[in-house]
Amino acid sequence: MKNIKFALKNIAILALLISSFIACDKDFATVGSDIIGQNNFDSERQKFEVIAYTNPLGPVQTNNLPLNYLGAYNDPLYGLTSANFVSQVSSSLLAPDFGTNVELDSVILTVPYFSRRTEVNADGTTIYKLDSLFGSGQVQLEIFENKYFLSDFDPNVEFDTPLRYFSNMTSSSSTINPTLLEGTPLYSNPNFTPSNEEIELWNEEDEVTERLAPALRVKFDNEFWQTKIIAKQGQPELSNANQFSNYFRGLYFKVTPINDDGSLILMNFGSSAANITLYYTKDPFTEGADRVQSTYVINFSGNRVNFLNNQFNFAIPEGNPVTGDEKLYLKGGGGSTAVIDIFNSGTNENGYSPEFTSFKNDFVETDADGKFVKAKRLVNEANLVFYVDQTLVEGNEPNRIYLYDLKNGTPLLDYFVDAINNNIPANSVVNHLGPLQRVGNTPSGEGIKYKIRITEHINNLLLRDSTNVKLGLAVSANVNLENTIPQYKVLTTDDALVNKIPVSSILTPRGTVLYGNNTTDEQKKLYLEIYYTEPNN
Repeated sequence: MKNIKFALKNIAILALLISSFIACDKDFATVGSDIIGQNNFDSERQKFEVIAYTNPLGPVQTNNLPLNYLGAYNDPLYGLTSANFVSQVSSSLLAPDFGTNVELDSVILTVPYFSRRTEVNADGTTIYKLDSLFGSGQVQLEIFENKYFLSDFDPNVEFDTPLRYFSNMTSSSSTINPTLLEGTPLYSNPNFTPSNEEIELWNEEDEVTERLAPALRVKFDNEFWQTKIIAKQGQPELSNANQFSNYFRGLYFKVTPINDDGSLILMNFGSSAANITLYYTKDPFTEGADRVQSTYVINFSGNRVNFLNNQFNFAIPEGNPVTGDEKLYLKGGGGSTAVIDIFNSGTNENGYSPEFTSFKNDFVETDADGKFVKAKRLVNEANLVFYVDQTLVEGNEPNRIYLYDLKNGTPLLDYFVDAINNNIPANSVVNHLGPLQRVGNTPSGEGIKYKIRITEHINNLLLRDSTNVKLGLAVSANVNLENTIPQYKVLTTDDALVNKIPVSSILTPRGTVLYGNNTTDEQKKLYLEIYYTEPNN
């Protein structure tokens, strides 16, 4: 069924693209008929007023995110964000037979960091750089046995409705008791920071047997695991998946900032390389033979939830939907987004405000029902340009922001037709969602502006009578995620304008401040700029 839906989605997008090409061809032919080879066109630029305002967010849904982050990050402007994490676990082998006279050698937790190789030394060691790491300070890291059962379904709703968990330690039906998360302490490191060093594994002869990329790697004390797992051989607790998940409810990773500082890193607990491995030996099958070495693997699976604590330096201001704001405050990790209202779309349910009707009449001819007939002006390019307030932001702003259909929680058409749409997030969809332009075009330069191209969106409004919906604007950790993952719920009233949020905004603690439409600085004021061509006769 999933493949069928995916195929239908692609067919729909392809059909829309074909129709747009046909429409554009028809429009251009109408405008330029019988004038081929003549200089009968003028290229013009026109600015249109928009309304843009900040929207502070309530707690956001954080269960089953594609990635999770752990640590603490102190944004110079917004303040401290702490990220804790709880995950269910599953057994790689149900009803295991560990053997006889089992001796547990070691228990190792491994969760790889996102990293890339930068250099290989002559001795074979590799130098790595960690990706998605924010800050460089230390934190206290503690790992507990979780005693809180992360249910898959909401018990208060029928028909197997999935249970949502939110960043403030609540669920759709109740508040999570933190004392249940902090069961038995299994590990504590008072001075933890993610390391970019390669991990070397040695044998008894002091020889390197394996080299691993940087990872969170913890050696647990054996006693807990001996009692919790090995001693339960043949017991109901390990016999099936449901029994196991209720018996061993997972691990809770708790971080405490040190002096209101720390470091925060994005991690993939769903990776096959992320697990807890019990290394043990047992009696051989053949008498007199060497003892047999074996392993038992516990994976991170089921519900995984991030808990985020934002200790803001100031209250993010509530925006003005009537006049718009002087400044737009965007903060990831459940902080705030912005609403972009083009042509005063809130006048009626179809977005046909007087401003939009006037704009449409200038650009296209319509019939009595308001349907498109032919173009008066051909839209070549339409942009929203957001300037960074460098007096507030200190160079830590995100490289990407994401503009989307606020009503439907989907990308704009420009997202899908962007020719530069690949698997590398930093370089993907850059024609539509222009990366941050910095002073000197250097990674450390102060941020200047983001240029968001919405040409196809505007043409959709003009040529195909699309609804003029409000748009959302958010910081983004990975713009590629928005093509495949539905938006996540915001804990708010059902009738709130913003009740969902892009997943890529949850997955970054970064924030920025942009000039809005209500600023007195005309050079940095937010406009919709449209470049168009019309007949010169």
